[in-house]
Amino acid sequence: MTDDWGNERSTDDWGDEKPPTDRESPVGEPVVRGDASVTGERAEEAKAFDPDDPESVAAAAETVHAFATDSAGDEDQVFMLRGAAACAALVRAETSYKGAAERAGGDVSVSFIRKWARVHDLPQSIRRHVALGHIAPTAAKHIARVGGDARFHLAWATLDGDLTVREVRSVASAVNDGVPIERALADHGVTPGEVTLSLPPAAYRELRREAALAHDDPGEVVARALKEYLD
Repeated sequence: MTDDWGNERSTDDWGDEKPPTDRESPVGEPVVRGDASVTGERAEEAKAFDPDDPESVAAAAETVHAFATDSAGDEDQVFMLRGAAACAALVRAETSYKGAAERAGGDVSVSFIRKWARVHDLPQSIRRHVALGHIAPTAAKHIARVGGDARFHLAWATLDGDLTVREVRSVASAVNDGVPIERALADHGVTPGEVTLSLPPAAYRELRREAALAHDDPGEVVARALKEYLD
């Protein structure tokens, strides 16, 4: 599969020291930030951070320090994704969160490094919504706290259920406490899989016709068609 699945693993899976090695796209590569269809003209500003290049690691350390101490970019999703990429590259270069925090210097904390490195490890499909401003970077931090399919369910619920950052944090905490994602979302009025679609009139007409002939709900017809398409 693509980078979208290669990035599924959370950095929590490797504890406090050893970085993950299953990310398919290069760490620090501006896959999303460098896509003009997502970030427009700012794609030209996208910078890669190579954990195996001393000069690039030094640049990552400077970026992390500026990211941690500059609140001016708090609402700038591209600025935050760049900072997250720098955090991830620095962690891999130093082989630990603690080493990365020390290399960044100043008041940069281990928890800060960990949170944003996890954001960079989010699947590409989720990071694209962060870059587009559909998911707030502060919400992405909490989405990144959960792993596996729950991560996707929480991200899509953030979009379709209009969850606030506080609600995203609450759901993430519940899931990490062992609550099934479906129940955690239901507690906030969201049903996973529920989405409102607008179809062209002709497609809507045929969907309803097929559902009636098959004695099915339109959602079941769509689910079958999507499964066949995705397979």
